Amino acid sequence: MTLKQSVHLVGSVPLNTAADVFRTSTRILGKRLKRVPDGETGERKNWIGWQLPKIAACAGLQLYDQPDKGYGRTELVRISPGCQDSVQIRDLGYFDAAMTSYAVFAQAKAEGSINSACRFQICLPTPLAPIQLYVQKADQVVLEPVYEAALLTELAGIITEIPAEELAIQWDTAVEFGVLEGVFPSYLDNPFEDIIARLIRLGEYVPEGAELGYHLCYGDSGHKHFSEPDDMSKLVAVANRLTSDLSRNINWLHMPVPRERHDAAYYRPLKDLRLAADTEIYLGLIHTTDGASGAARRIDVAQEFLTEFGIATECGLGRRDPESIPDLLALHAQVADSQD
Repeated sequence: MTLKQSVHLVGSVPLNTAADVFRTSTRILGKRLKRVPDGETGERKNWIGWQLPKIAACAGLQLYDQPDKGYGRTELVRISPGCQDSVQIRDLGYFDAAMTSYAVFAQAKAEGSINSACRFQICLPTPLAPIQLYVQKADQVVLEPVYEAALLTELAGIITEIPAEELAIQWDTAVEFGVLEGVFPSYLDNPFEDIIARLIRLGEYVPEGAELGYHLCYGDSGHKHFSEPDDMSKLVAVANRLTSDLSRNINWLHMPVPRERHDAAYYRPLKDLRLAADTEIYLGLIHTTDGASGAARRIDVAQEFLTEFGIATECGLGRRDPESIPDLLALHAQVADSQD
């Protein structure tokens, strides 16, 4: 299976259970999938929305109504009075979810319904995401390292329990592009360099033997971006710096392609990509609104600047109608199979 015929599932798939996700995705996509997520089902279906109550329930924190509601937010977390030095964040739920789903994955693989070479994909948010979206601005600089430590503790448990050769870790990198585009106010002094440093730190935590990927994203709340990118230049700049600065390899990168972008100007920065030879790139150019013909049109333009890439949607599928998922996965297969 060539990269051109490969499919990447970004993360969320709105079916009832992980077993449903594994069964449906592997039945339709088969060997086109090099790794498969559990679909982030149940309480996790709305990306990081489930983290708000978990953070708010931690010692030293409290929830309050936000008068000026922003992108995807109705409430914020703040440090309780007098608790500045005693905040504890723990039990985020990612370890427990991974263990539950991996047991299902391992059983399905043993039974032969999942390809023996396919890895278990775990998608994690960068710590900046829940902190930026769910914590009042004055407390973000204090709580980001506390949340990061808690998340990395859960990742350490995952790494201990799941064999590296079975594991693929994806860092969901979305809020960072909102900061870089000036949509989300941030406490970062030097946004680009500070974001790169954070992404490098997270990537270095994934051990050799396990796969590492980054989902670079412009958001999908209400099927809308938080900002419309002029072109792929910021995506390429981040990808190149990650490639040059990480001490380990990046196995894959995913980048979004808005459905209306059939113009060469959007894709032209791809000619400046400087990735390692073994890094796969997936372009999120599958859109249900224009199906296979629209994807083919975007592929034709993208190939003027990048000859080898796999395909995906722009973002996770969690906000879609569950009944539409089999047809959407079949669309992935159709487009992938049309590539030489």
